[in-house]
Amino acid sequence: MIVYGKQVILYLAQHHPQKIEEIYLPKEIDSKLFSLLAKKHPILRLDFKKAQAMARGGNHQGFLAKITPPEPILFKDIKKYNKLLVLCGVSDVGNIGAIFRSAYCLGIEGIVLSVLGNISYEGILRSSVGAMLDVPFCIHKNTLDIVHEFKNEGIYCYGACVDGEDVKNISTKQRWALFLGSEAEGLSKKILSKLDKIISIKIKTDFNSLNVSVAAGILINRMC
Repeated sequence: MIVYGKQVILYLAQHHPQKIEEIYLPKEIDSKLFSLLAKKHPILRLDFKKAQAMARGGNHQGFLAKITPPEPILFKDIKKYNKLLVLCGVSDVGNIGAIFRSAYCLGIEGIVLSVLGNISYEGILRSSVGAMLDVPFCIHKNTLDIVHEFKNEGIYCYGACVDGEDVKNISTKQRWALFLGSEAEGLSKKILSKLDKIISIKIKTDFNSLNVSVAAGILINRMC
């Protein structure tokens, strides 16, 4: 798997060096940084066109790497954690990556990706600046089954919706999962009806929409 971008490559080199197979540099970099990277990883020089092709036209900033892909854990193992996040239909890799980043910073212990279709690990890893490797995650496409399984494990299920109770007024349970819906539709009525409590972020103006990754950060911060 190819990832690119200076900050994500440096984060991987510092925190997950075992994941890096090769580093590719299409331009000269600081000699001290080069020496640091070269101590543990083979470095190959590339021409600019090859680097652009490997990054599929993305802004690689002169840093690319071939890495071992992230590996999801089993759903039965994710149920062992106390503070969980479930992304139901969230599809934008930038949003998912930003959520991973906030989740890791703020204390989420595991994430369930309940999405249809393929998942771009490359995009999520890049937009999370490597944090995807630090939060256990699994893939489970049936959200209603997730709710049922969590409740059987004594995990209290919260859902985010604009009509919910202000998150500032709730006292979270010892074990809980926060369900977030898709960018366009949010959580469906069927899913909302199965959850234990619906919560929201009270907006102080008449602008009633927050990006899902921003909302996730606010909710996690207030719940953890």
